[in-house]
Amino acid sequence: MSENKIIKAIKEKGKTLEAEMSFFDHLEALRGHLIRASIAIVVFTAVVFYYYDWIFDTIIMGPSKSTFWTYRMLCKIGAALHRDGFCVSNVKIRLINTELAGQFTLQINSALIIGITLGVPYLIWELWRFIKPALHDKERKAATGFVFYACFLFFLGVLFGYYVITPMSINFLSGYTVSAAIENLIDTDSYLSSVATLTLATGLVFQLPILVYILANLGIMTPKFMKETRRYAIVVILVIAAVVTPTPDMLTMTVVSIPLFVLYEVSIIVAGLVEKRKIKKEEALDRA
Repeated sequence: MSENKIIKAIKEKGKTLEAEMSFFDHLEALRGHLIRASIAIVVFTAVVFYYYDWIFDTIIMGPSKSTFWTYRMLCKIGAALHRDGFCVSNVKIRLINTELAGQFTLQINSALIIGITLGVPYLIWELWRFIKPALHDKERKAATGFVFYACFLFFLGVLFGYYVITPMSINFLSGYTVSAAIENLIDTDSYLSSVATLTLATGLVFQLPILVYILANLGIMTPKFMKETRRYAIVVILVIAAVVTPTPDMLTMTVVSIPLFVLYEVSIIVAGLVEKRKIKKEEALDRA
């Protein structure tokens, strides 16, 4: 009896060790994917650092110039509508540096932020390569195009944040004063963090259809539920628009809210497609 117990204990221990080894093998594989993604981000960061003069003057400082694309388009829209007040002739912003190593850290931080942004597609692709072997063939087919759509929505959100939300926010906040005795001298870190936050936050918000797709596949989100809670979603979207855009004017909030409403409706369609696919699968199982 004692020998049987010992043998049984050894077998159970062997299974435990095998499971632990499998777990650590997965961690090792994940580490490899993350290392490769990190190398890609470092390469992108180095390229940005090398061409930093042009990138800083053209991209980072772009929304602070009256010649920026958004301001020129607003001026054309105002002329087409025969309305004044759309043109931005001067963005009242003056940047200052208050730290000894401030400009050096500005270059490092901004190069890293842009490097991470450019490296997002490769990071998503590496994570997809890690997850893909664990999926069944049908699940892989269902997730076809995941990397493309996730990257497309991310960069669409980044562009929207950079060309719409950021310039509107900078133009409003840089010229806002509570007293003529107070002059707006903006620290470089404050400016960079504002541009980066507004741009990247919008890129993440635009991942809503991807999130709904995942939740719908898990059975957590359904199109019926999303339609029934649409009125609450509208309130949440308006709150998000108010948080993402620190400007209190209704025009900016409306411009930001409209794409979010569209994303919510697209998410309902995505959830509906997932539900239809599940129903077809269940019907096929019943016939089998």
